[in-house]
Amino acid sequence: MSKQSNSARSPEGGTSPVRTGRRWAPGMPPLSLRPWGKVLTAAVFALAGLIFFTSFNTAKGTNIRTDTSLLKLSDLIQERSRKNGALENSNGTLRDQIESLADRGDGRSPEEDARLKALEDEAATRPLRGKAITVTLNDAPPDATAKLPGYPDPQPNDLVIHQQDLQAVVNALWQGGATGIKVMDQRLISTSAVRCVGNTLILQGRVYSPPYRITAVGDTDRLKNSLAASHDIQNYMLYVNAYGLGWQVKDQGRVTLPGYKGAVDLHYAQPVE
Repeated sequence: MSKQSNSARSPEGGTSPVRTGRRWAPGMPPLSLRPWGKVLTAAVFALAGLIFFTSFNTAKGTNIRTDTSLLKLSDLIQERSRKNGALENSNGTLRDQIESLADRGDGRSPEEDARLKALEDEAATRPLRGKAITVTLNDAPPDATAKLPGYPDPQPNDLVIHQQDLQAVVNALWQGGATGIKVMDQRLISTSAVRCVGNTLILQGRVYSPPYRITAVGDTDRLKNSLAASHDIQNYMLYVNAYGLGWQVKDQGRVTLPGYKGAVDLHYAQPVE
């Protein structure tokens, strides 16, 4: 297709056309705007002025694109997570105070006290001290490429930690005889659920980002052997070697895991009578 030029060319023997942005006949004066066209133009400018005024009035002198009062959803989630953490700590403090008051004159026998403490240990509401290991998982660099020959270029999902990866570690540690497990800064109990949404971990009302640290108390050699024997972790190690996902197992010596401080009430469905 030929390219047309905006320059005006005069036909042979004719006069030059009038240049007004349109093609006019030679010597023809430009048409004037009709009255309704002037009215339409005025209406457009009036509407634009109204929009500018409304925007200014809404912003109240602030930058509406970066106003800190307009929190992003991620900011709201993080703020709620911090509040949940503060409430858990407050709940744990009140629980300790109640137990301290009850111990002063509850009338229990030493055998009953021992049984109660054993139940609290089983429920993971009391601190636990012992030898431990910590497993750390982390995302691969976003620009990672295949580190080994024969592997295809990674997809985005190949470079991030998934829920099944964390669950595989937790399950292997329980299988290895762990007497207590802490994920990030929270103790796991029988009703704890390790869930991931996108590349964030949601655990007992709190939100965490990688790297993820899982600490387990128990026989450290048995815990390590259980990790090495897990088929799910063996599959994860393929991605560690091929794409650079983070993996570290470290002895921690003797540590103290905190007791669980959250609510322990069970919520369950009931049949409708």
